[in-house]
Amino acid sequence: MERMTKQRAAIREAIARSRRPLLPLEILDQAKEAVPALSLGTVYRNLKAMVEEKELQPVFLPGDSPRYELGGHRHHHHFQCRACNRVFDIHACPGEFSELAPQGFTVEDHELTLYGRCSDCGT
Repeated sequence: MERMTKQRAAIREAIARSRRPLLPLEILDQAKEAVPALSLGTVYRNLKAMVEEKELQPVFLPGDSPRYELGGHRHHHHFQCRACNRVFDIHACPGEFSELAPQGFTVEDHELTLYGRCSDCGT
């Protein structure tokens, strides 16, 4: 386990404070408030280590760069705003998808992303 540096603490705090998955550049912008000299390379190195240690988990959306959120979330899904491109957690799941699979297939996992406009971007 790596030691807690001020850079790593700032990265973790930026993600925790946002309460939504963040892109590395969003993390950099927010963490620079606490550590002005923070670089994007340092953010990436810390993200890699924090994912390996399961402190963070990546969020993969089709055709997009990974975002990062705190680890330990229970199964959940995401909403992506088409106007501002931000991603938000949806702490719910519509349930079992086994009935949707072709006969003889076994569903092992699923991902669901909703798309639209967030409350900031309106309708």
